[in-house]
Amino acid sequence: MEGRQEEKYIRMTTEPVGRLICELAVPCIISMLVTSIYNMADTYFVGKLDSNSATGAVGVVFSLMAVIQAIGFFFGHGSGNYISRKLGEQDGAEARRMSSTGFTLALLAGAVLCVLGEIFLTPLANLLGATPTILPYARDYMRIILIGAPWMTASLVLNNQLRFQGSAAYGMVGISAGAVLNIALDPVFIFALKMGVAGAALATVLSQFASFCLLLWQCGRGGNLRPHLKDAQIKRFYCQEIARGGLPSLARQGLASLATICLNRSARGYGDTVIAAMAVVTRVMMFGGSALIGFGQGFQPVCGFNYGAKLYHRVRQGFWFCVKWGTAFLLVVCALGAVFAPELVALFRNDPEVIRVGALAMRYQCVGFALSGWVVISNMTLQTIGDTGPATFLAAARQGVFFIPAVLILPRLFNLWGVILAQPVSDILAFAVAVPLMLRALGKMRETGKN
Repeated sequence: MEGRQEEKYIRMTTEPVGRLICELAVPCIISMLVTSIYNMADTYFVGKLDSNSATGAVGVVFSLMAVIQAIGFFFGHGSGNYISRKLGEQDGAEARRMSSTGFTLALLAGAVLCVLGEIFLTPLANLLGATPTILPYARDYMRIILIGAPWMTASLVLNNQLRFQGSAAYGMVGISAGAVLNIALDPVFIFALKMGVAGAALATVLSQFASFCLLLWQCGRGGNLRPHLKDAQIKRFYCQEIARGGLPSLARQGLASLATICLNRSARGYGDTVIAAMAVVTRVMMFGGSALIGFGQGFQPVCGFNYGAKLYHRVRQGFWFCVKWGTAFLLVVCALGAVFAPELVALFRNDPEVIRVGALAMRYQCVGFALSGWVVISNMTLQTIGDTGPATFLAAARQGVFFIPAVLILPRLFNLWGVILAQPVSDILAFAVAVPLMLRALGKMRETGKN
């Protein structure tokens, strides 16, 4: 195993940066697209039940899924950032201890969320924005999703730890296998067994468990670090390091959940149709953005290894490479999204009013979406190098600091238009603060590299 880790170190610190990022980004992009398919599959198949309330329920519970993901990313990114830097310093023993610690804490956190969620099921559904007509569907869906919380959080940790070790392909296999299984099981449980939204939830939970088992097996291959409960070091130092690297992810994903709650609560004043429309748009835009996130994730292990090895010029080079090509990709996505917005919404819900509202919202979101290339890559870079404060603020900006006030205030001023405009306004403001934060970090690395 030590020999393979040495090979990884040499590869990560000497191979041309652009080529290396592309090689690592391909499995990351596939993993992110597959994760989005997880979310979209339920929306697609539940949309065939001919009920806006059922479709709305999936959108409401999506904020709970975001909380589960936030926990998984917190421990996965927190431990993964530390692991990549320690591997860059060639300290495999310390990286191994952190691997086990992050995995164990994620399992425990998922179990706590499961228990508390089941106890407060109905109040939680109301808090997430369920209307009286959506509530029964939301309860059925949420009850089963919560059961899978422990291995959902642990799966995200395993996938991210593999990625930060430069072995994203192993994580891709585990995530992709679960997605294929989810797509296969959804129609069986929803329609053949007539389980409705509960069937969609069961398909998701079972497929996530399959991913968990496969990812755990993959951690024992290719010289990767395999977590063991007995090696976990639940001590203040490791918890602090996880918080240092994972807090930006927790802020980003946690506030994404809170943002969805606020969006649903603002939209429910206009009926189940608007909630369903915004649920579809959220899924589609996340699918487009997931490829960019995957591209940035391909850069993170390169960033971590080279920052740990004090090769700052390679970190800067990788950042500009990702921003350039990520922005170009988003411009294409935005153009296609604006042109084919009605068709994209109709794929998930063939209701004229849902299509009208959804297409309008999607087109306006495309206006500011291309700016998120700089925002996402900057956030990932700051997080990986351990610049926690700016990384956390930037992670919170798009879906929290700017979006939540916008989605709460703008509808009071502009009614439904306020709901539609909240996200593009947030995207533009997040870009405005991301530029000076990242330029400062790049300048600091340049000066440090000269000394």
